[in-house]
Amino acid sequence: MSGFQRVRGVLIGLVMLAVAIIFMAYPSEDVYTLIVGILALGLAIAGIKDIIFYFRMARHMIGGKMILIQGAIIFDFAILTSALASVPKIYILLYLIGIHAFSGIVEILRAMEAKNSVEGPWKIKFGHGIVNLALATACLIFIRNSNTAIMIYSIGLIYSAIMRIFNAFQRTSFILIQ
Repeated sequence: MSGFQRVRGVLIGLVMLAVAIIFMAYPSEDVYTLIVGILALGLAIAGIKDIIFYFRMARHMIGGKMILIQGAIIFDFAILTSALASVPKIYILLYLIGIHAFSGIVEILRAMEAKNSVEGPWKIKFGHGIVNLALATACLIFIRNSNTAIMIYSIGLIYSAIMRIFNAFQRTSFILIQ
């Protein structure tokens, strides 16, 4: 990771931290709509990026069609998320529960696979999976509270910001092939 990438990672992490604190300090209907918009936009960008990557490079790779399918599914989730702006908040909470629970289980399984097969930073992946499962559980416990979606999203944003800042200062190893 270059110096510019490290600085950019820290700055993005600090902005994410500030936005999460603002969301938590002033929860309202406008913040809820903004969060749904941010989620939909982020998923749409990620889906389109994967689809473009497929057509530019991945179609020539082994398993490249999986990137196309992944991009299409992520873009579909973006459309679904944007449609959830006008439905009751309980559906967004169920959506957040599903996303965090699935993501947590996948991260824990990836960490266990990394622990068994390769020496590496499996503890960070395992911790990330546990945090995602904890967020899903908190979302399930506080499902009746109207500001739960804003708080859960803000907590997840704070965690992502801290991890981004942490990764910016973490040493990166690379393999040199001679």
